[in-house]
Amino acid sequence: MYNYNVILTVDIGTSVFKTAIWDFDGRRISYAASDLTFTQSEGLRYETDSALWLKAFENCCGRLSGDVKLSSADAVVLCGNGPSLTPVLADPVFSAGSLSVKTAPVRLWLDKRAKQAAKEVSALSGGFVDPCFFLPKVLDIKTNEPLLYDKTKFFLGCPEFLAFALTGEARTIFPSDGFDRWFWNDEILSRLGLGSEKFPPFIRPGETFGTLAMQAASCFGLKPDIPVICGGPDFFAAILGCGTAKPAVACDRTGTSTGINVCTKTQISNERFMSYAHPVKPYWNLSGVISTTGKAIEWASNILGLKDIDSFFALAETAPAGAGGLVFLPFLTGGCAVNKNSSPSSSGGMFKGLNLFTGRPEIARSVIEGINFAIRDIADEMIKAGAVINELRVAGSVFKNNFLNQIKADILQRPVLVPQQKEAELMGLALIGSCACGKYASFSEAVSALVKIEKTFLPDTSKAALYNEMY
Repeated sequence: MYNYNVILTVDIGTSVFKTAIWDFDGRRISYAASDLTFTQSEGLRYETDSALWLKAFENCCGRLSGDVKLSSADAVVLCGNGPSLTPVLADPVFSAGSLSVKTAPVRLWLDKRAKQAAKEVSALSGGFVDPCFFLPKVLDIKTNEPLLYDKTKFFLGCPEFLAFALTGEARTIFPSDGFDRWFWNDEILSRLGLGSEKFPPFIRPGETFGTLAMQAASCFGLKPDIPVICGGPDFFAAILGCGTAKPAVACDRTGTSTGINVCTKTQISNERFMSYAHPVKPYWNLSGVISTTGKAIEWASNILGLKDIDSFFALAETAPAGAGGLVFLPFLTGGCAVNKNSSPSSSGGMFKGLNLFTGRPEIARSVIEGINFAIRDIADEMIKAGAVINELRVAGSVFKNNFLNQIKADILQRPVLVPQQKEAELMGLALIGSCACGKYASFSEAVSALVKIEKTFLPDTSKAALYNEMY
């Protein structure tokens, strides 16, 4: 049993709620995760229940307490998926040792029903704003569900909701400079007819939402009044957690979706990507997204009748490189785009090259290769725009698989580096928390001290011609 002070980190994913306890030297003491569910229905609707996040937090805290005294934690650091919108209807309620917050269903980042609202927001924002972002979702609620809009006390993102439940303080995470188009100010809220009182003040990663309420501490076995720290969106934490902290280094983080982030010396303007200030100053980050990568593997595993992801990779490994000419496009739900013409994903997913010799192994391998062709497409466009990519660092539990990492290196023809800590979001939160608590003076210093590489996959040049032709 550890008795020294530690940090509790929380990453709210789309499908998995993850937590870990760390010491201030970056050693992971304990880990617990809880599966999450969401509903999908016609009209591009993807929803979940915010109560599942609170239940998952309670479940994980109970399991973590078997390895460490949660009451020794000096801070809680949060990040989560997004842009997912939670209409909060009331303040936190504590009853019989449990915590609840009344909300309407959460509109997940996958939810793209707000197409008409997105057109209105885009017209006022000076550029395209995808229906998956916050403002289109809020405007859609005001237009089509006015009673819900009126009843909503705050519109909060995913980690902001949990912070509100734990502290009673409502804040909105503004990740870094360069995000203005996807957020709001008083002028644009006024022009859209949206009440500014429903949009809490902005907070930056590394800042404190508030302190843990006494009743919340009692519910989860934590001590009261410790800081609840903003870790930013999940991608912000992952960038730090896999050590993408200097130019020409890229991060490939895959959960349900994939985000490709590359550190650049200067800001790069490109319609297909987001460019914003990097967590490590004075650099910038260039970001592109593929919406269904991990989800595509899960989907393919299910339709092939496999019992788990390991079986999927084992099957894929029996097929030859190139999957017999079968090519898979992994755009199963479209994308969360920067520009309305910035992504090839609008046509949906596709298998191309099916023939009488195509079997289950070829289908499985083509899904893996197709995901990596899509990643290469993003990387190539980033390079055309002016970025440099010398190496790719991977994050997420799926990248524990050596077969997948080697295919990635072969298709991108670049080294793929696997950090010791596979859950980059949680590692990044530990870095942010250590800095906020005074252990390190900067994110850069913390990355240098704590992020270690476990293995490097070098590209197989003999496969370059085949993959170039298929790409």
